[in-house]
Amino acid sequence: MSVPEFFQDGFVSLSSLSQWLCVAGIGLLTASAGLLIAPSMQHRLVEDGRSSARLVRATNIFTGCGLIPLAASLGLSGYVVAERHFGLAPGLAIGLSLAAAAALAWFGLEFMVGLQRDDNSMQVASTPLATKVEQLLTEARLIIPGAQALLGFQFIAMLTSGFDRLPQSVKAVHALALCLVAINVILLMTPAALHRLSFNGEDSRTFLRMGSALVIAAPSFLAAGIAAETFVVLHKVSATADWAYIGALISFVALTGLWYAVPLWLRMRLER
Repeated sequence: MSVPEFFQDGFVSLSSLSQWLCVAGIGLLTASAGLLIAPSMQHRLVEDGRSSARLVRATNIFTGCGLIPLAASLGLSGYVVAERHFGLAPGLAIGLSLAAAAALAWFGLEFMVGLQRDDNSMQVASTPLATKVEQLLTEARLIIPGAQALLGFQFIAMLTSGFDRLPQSVKAVHALALCLVAINVILLMTPAALHRLSFNGEDSRTFLRMGSALVIAAPSFLAAGIAAETFVVLHKVSATADWAYIGALISFVALTGLWYAVPLWLRMRLER
């Protein structure tokens, strides 16, 4: 599921069920992105870039949970596309097969190989500065591709005929969402440029503080951009703007809560 699909001419020919399944697919992708980015935010806000057994456990949980909605979204995408061209039965078969294949590859194989028992000997490790800097740059690079893909989809959507038929106010919200996602990409790419151009690639605590601040701030723009784009999509699908406002609010609160409120609460709890 991607944003341009909602503005293609073929989208209006889909059944009401398929249209709302597309909306559900976008919601599942948003949930997956939120869960997969959450460990990076906890690493920055809770652990200050240090390694710990708690962070390893949290990363394993968030990664596993993040793959569940991704597999479901893959199945929904297969069903909607196949059902439109080949009918209900082939659509169900393809959608369920894709979801089952993803579940088998991402979960079934791991259970067949076996789960390794967690080692609690490391509670909080003394992480070297070089490792902290490397992890900071890696976390920024992990978030960038998804944001860049969303940015590309947003540009493509503005060139479709379906987008031309939207009210001017909704077009403005889409443009705002595009700018917010672009700012997120800019902020996430800044640490790498700063590390090379200002610090000559050397490890520095000053750079670590500056880079961490950028990586922490960037997802707030991504959350706002996703919420604004959710408003546009729901406005396109639903007959009333009320669902658009509610969906955008839920999306923003869920993402900011997962990326900021939960880590800050954990930090305060651990400090006590």
